[in-house]
Amino acid sequence: MKSKRLQAAVANVAIGAVSLIALIPILLIVINAFKTGAEASSMSFALPRSLRFDNFATVVEKGKLGRSFLNSFAYSGFAAIFCILFSAMAAFALSRNRSRLNRVLYFFIILGIALPLNYFTLIDVMKWTHLMNTRAGIVVLYMVTQIPFSIFILFGFVGGVPKELDEAGVIDGCGPVRLFFKVIFPVLRPAAVTVFILAFLNTWNEFLLPLYYLNSAQKWPMTLAVYNFFGQFQQSWNLVSADIILTILPVLIVYLLGQRFIIAGMTSGAVKG
Repeated sequence: MKSKRLQAAVANVAIGAVSLIALIPILLIVINAFKTGAEASSMSFALPRSLRFDNFATVVEKGKLGRSFLNSFAYSGFAAIFCILFSAMAAFALSRNRSRLNRVLYFFIILGIALPLNYFTLIDVMKWTHLMNTRAGIVVLYMVTQIPFSIFILFGFVGGVPKELDEAGVIDGCGPVRLFFKVIFPVLRPAAVTVFILAFLNTWNEFLLPLYYLNSAQKWPMTLAVYNFFGQFQQSWNLVSADIILTILPVLIVYLLGQRFIIAGMTSGAVKG
């Protein structure tokens, strides 16, 4: 008994130490975001003499974060919604009809979780489809990069939904489309919310895709706006820190609001799969 308690105490201390190490950079950014330029030049943990909230107003104005925020919100929001729709339909079809071909197709799709993107070949594809440097094109790219993991989550969850629901819907006169949207999809709500939140967070933080496929600054998301802002104001660490905070704040809020859905959806999919 004492040995188990000692092991638990050591594990808690280790987890606390790792968490503290992970929080140190965030704390450093938060402290320096409220300093003057001279105070933040050394990027130290010393507290500011006075809180400079005007740093955030300066960042929003000079970094054009308002436009970039709307771009990121639109890209991530639409990509997450379409990702849920297509992933749920694919997971339902693959899970309910487990033929050898569908099994091969399922494993082929989820290979996208591990396989890297070929950005240079994708440039030719984007040019051929006339989606290069377009908002629709970046939404499509965001969506397809999140589909493999989304199908992986939803496939296990659909497998736990009783087939009697399908049979009851068919008896009541539901066609395939109505059966999915009226009967099956409402049952998938916990997993669907999980997929939406994860897809939203992942696409909000995406940097390489908009860097390669968006050439217009008017269409840049928050990640590129921060990159561009750092290039212009790399000596003003107070402004750079404020810029970083404004970028990660929406992601933090979405995660905190949807944390219970993420945990519930992931555990339910794991158990039912």
